[in-house]
Amino acid sequence: MKVKICGITDLNTAQHAVSYGADAIGFVFAESKRRIEPNSAGEISVQLPPNIEKIGVFVNETRERIEEIVLKAKLTMVQLHGDESPAFCNSLSVPVIKALSIESEKDLEEINRYSCEMILLDSPKGKYRGGNGTSFDWELLIGSDLPNKKIILAGGLNLGNVERAIQICHPFMVDVSSGVETDGRKDVKKMKVFLEKVKNTSKMEEIEK
Repeated sequence: MKVKICGITDLNTAQHAVSYGADAIGFVFAESKRRIEPNSAGEISVQLPPNIEKIGVFVNETRERIEEIVLKAKLTMVQLHGDESPAFCNSLSVPVIKALSIESEKDLEEINRYSCEMILLDSPKGKYRGGNGTSFDWELLIGSDLPNKKIILAGGLNLGNVERAIQICHPFMVDVSSGVETDGRKDVKKMKVFLEKVKNTSKMEEIEK
C-alpha cells in the first residue's frame, strides 16, 4: 500500500515523511493554507530520493502555468482538483492524477471519462477543492465495478480511521494531509504512526488473501 503525504511546505517534514516510508509527497499550488511557492518546492524536491513521487496539486490552472511549475518545482506528477476535462489532462507533459469529489454512487461514473495515470477519490467540495479534512461514504465503493485504474483514497483520513478505510476500499494509495497535523502544521509523530498503520494493515491484507 502506497502513501502520499500532501501539503508539504518544508524540507524537514518532507525528509521525515520519506524516512518513515512515504512513497509520494504533495505540494499545493492552489488556494490553500498549505500553499507553497514553486521555487521553494523545487528546493525540497531536489533533496529527496528520485524514487519518491513529487506531486503538484492544482485547481483549474492554465496548461502553461502548470507546465511552468512542473519545471520549477521538479514535479514528477500533477494532481488536478478542478473541472479539468479529459482532453486537458491528456495534454500535459507529466502523468496526471485526476481528483473527483464523491457524494453519491453516480459520481463514481466520472472515473470512466478519464484515462489518467491514477484517479483520486476525495470528499465533497468544501472551502477548498480538497484538504478539507472530511471523508465521503467509503461504503459506496463496496461492490462497485471500478475500472482497472489505480485508485487513490483521500479525504478525512487520520490515525483513527485509515485502517477501516483500507479494509473497505482496498485502494492503490492513501493520501493524507490534515490527518497528520497538529494545530494546522504537519506533526512528524503522527506521520510516523499513520505510515506504520497503513503499511501494517496492507501487510495483513496480503497475508489474508
